[in-house]
Amino acid sequence: MSGSRPELPGGPYLVVGLARSGIAAALALHARGEQAIGVDAGVPDVTRLRAAGVEVHLDAPGTDLVSRARTLVKSPGVPQDAPVVRAARDAGLAVIGEVELAWRLLPNDFIAVTGTNGKTTTTELLGHVHRTAGLPVTVAGNVGTAVTTLIGALDPAATIVCETSSYQLEDTLAFAPEAAILLNVTPDHLDRHGTLEAYREAKLEAFRRQTAAGVAVTSTALAAALPGDARRVTFGAAADGATVALHDDGTISWEGAPLMAAAEIGIPGPHNRENAMAAAAVALARGVDAAAVREALRSFGGVAHRLEPIAERDGVAYVNDSKATNVDATQVALRSYAPGTVHLIAGGVPKAQDFAPLAPLVAERCAAVYLIGEGAGEIGAALASSGTPLHDVGDMERAVAAASAAARPGEVVLLSPACASFDQYPNFEARGDHFRRLVEER
Repeated sequence: MSGSRPELPGGPYLVVGLARSGIAAALALHARGEQAIGVDAGVPDVTRLRAAGVEVHLDAPGTDLVSRARTLVKSPGVPQDAPVVRAARDAGLAVIGEVELAWRLLPNDFIAVTGTNGKTTTTELLGHVHRTAGLPVTVAGNVGTAVTTLIGALDPAATIVCETSSYQLEDTLAFAPEAAILLNVTPDHLDRHGTLEAYREAKLEAFRRQTAAGVAVTSTALAAALPGDARRVTFGAAADGATVALHDDGTISWEGAPLMAAAEIGIPGPHNRENAMAAAAVALARGVDAAAVREALRSFGGVAHRLEPIAERDGVAYVNDSKATNVDATQVALRSYAPGTVHLIAGGVPKAQDFAPLAPLVAERCAAVYLIGEGAGEIGAALASSGTPLHDVGDMERAVAAASAAARPGEVVLLSPACASFDQYPNFEARGDHFRRLVEER
């Protein structure tokens, strides 16, 4: 059970950004009897807020509402330099995020999972580990369920496994989870953070205020970068002294004792082996039974939108990797398939990334690339040197049709966009679902 949490900064509360987490935060505050005012620069569906009696302002910057509040609760999609956020800071308001709000109001142990890639898989896997061990658990955060929805509705003995993005972590003030995992850090969201260093620093907020009673898990390569006072637990090669260690013979050990063969892990690929080792590290460090951890790693089947097999048509496999919203994730996906067999669908919002590192893998693994969305031209220019046929098809319908017509038995049509979805879809889930529908209709 967690220790005491700091009190919330005082209200009234101005909740800025009324997507999923903002709505949940406003409803949670309202249910506590606090005055919550919601504002959004767009016109999202706020039916639930209005039905509850929450004051809402839409298509509005919100700067005129700052004088009515003492605390601003910022949704992760709202940038730090938004006028309303700047005005709140200038006026001396506390500015917190939805994860910080929930953490202060929930007595449960938190396991925060962060990193550039693998967060959702590792979060869901940790939920599976706890369920396999018969331990109460709920999975929330960036993975889909806004964590503030759990306030007043969760067994205090349950562990919350919370996928936390850099956007969420940069809005923390006192957040100190009982355990935290940093899987990896590669360039992503540079359009928001500006530099890789600033992006990494946002991730490290998960560890910065941890105490000696906490657990901090990361790879051996990143261990020296972790701030905070928590116990360090590492995963990686045995030669590097990892706590959860992969040996040359393909076995995995925990603190020197055999755990399982890497080949037994139920989700394929070296990236998933690292995700599984990270999940094992935090679970074992927190006292979960090793036999349950082993069984869970064997039986876990993966998550939607992450190298998810959709169908096979005339010997061609269709795979949904819509969650691959950065270059590194698409590289991981391409390495999962045989040379020359991939018909890659890529594109969307570029997020200030360098796509050039994709070119060697595209040259090696792809039969063709089908470019969609806002980033098509930029990606095409970066891949021109690959010598692989590039088709600027514009949208998903044309991409699936063209790839399906060209693919031969034994090949794969892979949606792995390397980009955000917001030019053509509300989120990566909607993009992946559209891909699935198009494949199922063929």
